[in-house]
Amino acid sequence: MRWLSFVANGGVSFGYVTSDGGVVDVGAKSDFPDLKAAIAADALSSLFDTLGDTADVALDGITYAPTIPNPDKLLCVGLNYKAHQKETGRGGEATPTIFVRFAAAQMGHEQPMVRPVESATLDFEGEIAMIIGKRGRRIARDAALDHVAGFSIYNDGSVREYQRQTSQFTPGKNFASTGGFGPWMMTVDEIGDLDRMEITTRLNGEVMQNATADLLVFGFKELIEYCSTFIELVPGDVIVTGTPGGVGAARNPPVFMDAGDHIEVEVKPIGTLSHDVIVG
Repeated sequence: MRWLSFVANGGVSFGYVTSDGGVVDVGAKSDFPDLKAAIAADALSSLFDTLGDTADVALDGITYAPTIPNPDKLLCVGLNYKAHQKETGRGGEATPTIFVRFAAAQMGHEQPMVRPVESATLDFEGEIAMIIGKRGRRIARDAALDHVAGFSIYNDGSVREYQRQTSQFTPGKNFASTGGFGPWMMTVDEIGDLDRMEITTRLNGEVMQNATADLLVFGFKELIEYCSTFIELVPGDVIVTGTPGGVGAARNPPVFMDAGDHIEVEVKPIGTLSHDVIVG
């Protein structure tokens, strides 16, 4: 199934995509305040069984919100493809490189990605996002996927100038409206072989990045095992698993995004996350 968050009646609701391309407004028909709460209650299947496949609104009639608008934690993985390590000259450690994003820096599918007026170095980073479905601490690797609700798409828009001012990534990774998240979460059972997920980033229609999930240095199970050693993972947490080679900053000459650009990240079989770029 494909579960999403969207704006309805002045607030954020949630629901799922029907077989004919509509959306069931679960937020309006249940006691759950948001998608995170429904995931925590392990209620996704029962909600579908109860509410059925009749849409309340057309998919092209909604305004998308970030798939999980209010995660307790957004953990991002850096340097997690060999090609990206090679182009940056960094990485290769025995443990994952982890940094954090804040929910306030996110935006949904088809919402503008904002190149800040402070810098002309806004870069793209197409990534697979893993959404936690069951809480756990010190999760064993062989049990890790039992804690996953589904997968989504992320564009970890990075203001490179600010990212590189110090050894810490945080400023360059948290400018407003630079973290694209969506359009929805696809449940694990719908995806099939996780290693065959294919990620492609296109800027103005030109392919900039392409890789499959089997090329991750630290795979999905390893990331859950590692992250859960230092903090308890809870439903709705997001682990953004890393970007392939091909980022704009590593190109000669560098390729950064600016007003009028269109950036999209496709992850097969999940879908495509798209943004127009503005300056603000």
